[in-house]
Amino acid sequence: MTTTDELRAMSEEHSAHNYHPLPIVVASADGAWLTDVEGNRYLDMLAAYSAVNFGHGNPRLTEAARRQLDRVTLVSRAFEHDQFGPFVTELADLCGKDMVLPMNSGAEAVETALKTARKWGYEVRGVPADQANIITFEGNFHGRTTTIISFSTDPDAKDSYGPYTPGFRTVPYGDVDALKAAMDDLTVGVLIEPIQGEAGVNVPPSGFLRAVRELCAENGALMIADEIQSGLGRTGTTFAVEHEDIVPDVYILGKALGGGIMPVSAVVADRDVLGVFKPGQHGSTFGGNPLACAIGREVIAMLRTGEYQERSRTLGAHMHERLGALPGDVVREVRGRGLWAGVELAGPARPVSERLMGLGVLAKETHETTIRLAPPLVIGREDLDWALDRLEIALKD
Repeated sequence: MTTTDELRAMSEEHSAHNYHPLPIVVASADGAWLTDVEGNRYLDMLAAYSAVNFGHGNPRLTEAARRQLDRVTLVSRAFEHDQFGPFVTELADLCGKDMVLPMNSGAEAVETALKTARKWGYEVRGVPADQANIITFEGNFHGRTTTIISFSTDPDAKDSYGPYTPGFRTVPYGDVDALKAAMDDLTVGVLIEPIQGEAGVNVPPSGFLRAVRELCAENGALMIADEIQSGLGRTGTTFAVEHEDIVPDVYILGKALGGGIMPVSAVVADRDVLGVFKPGQHGSTFGGNPLACAIGREVIAMLRTGEYQERSRTLGAHMHERLGALPGDVVREVRGRGLWAGVELAGPARPVSERLMGLGVLAKETHETTIRLAPPLVIGREDLDWALDRLEIALKD
């Protein structure tokens, strides 16, 4: 058997060092549990940053994938296939919108939404050519393509990749007055995470999302909600924007839409927005492929039961109650909604992540001092408590 050390040595030697993973090599997974190559088991409290909302090896999703694997997996968009029409119809219905543009990764979907907003601005709004601006927020994380990092405020994501793409204005997250001041007749969209995940699970002030919605309507701009991490059950509702009872003009979806099996993403909006695209103006060979659509359809069917949203609400309330009782000299703040939390520590978070791993729990730090928790929504209460007990121990060491 190849050992953890041997496998990690291969990665160290031949993989670009663009991540700083915990020193574990996973060999298999089931539900909320992972097993490494030596047979040690760990409770997953990260769920691949919400990509595994429905658990590892979810039988409904793996069966949907197996059925499709035996039929057809890729035809490109040169042809139609029998999963495509049903997928876009069912996803549009889930979102209460008219149309869907499927892509693969979350970053691809964000890029698609940005292109959509600009094209819509020029062809529908009548903004003069090449003058459109899109407003984003400090602390954002929407991906790592050249355009997206151009409006990042994270030096690790942005530095040394210039020259940067123009056309963006970045304002403080949660600041209504700053947003209002930044908007003008050339603003075609406001791109926002309803909860900022990578920044440490930052929840905006109450009423902020509603104010964004109203300002977009007043200024004729598209409200673009990046629900890649926050959507599809993670916060206790299908979409995080539902906590303020609003509907954006554009949804950006990804991660959990692929059921933890493959990358599946989409931009969802009404016909007057996505209808701006004509054949050849945007696309992806793998976007909307048969396997992706089959898995995505099963994800949509599972969300319609409300079971996973309810689990996130109920277990999330319990998790936040326990996290709120952690000692104040160690934990400065706990943020989040549903089964999603950012635990802001008084000191570095990396050592706590490593101690947790030693105790059989996998979580990950973000921005130096925050432990991010996002277990699969299928986690049991006993397992959740087991993980939280070990978090208390790790914080004391």
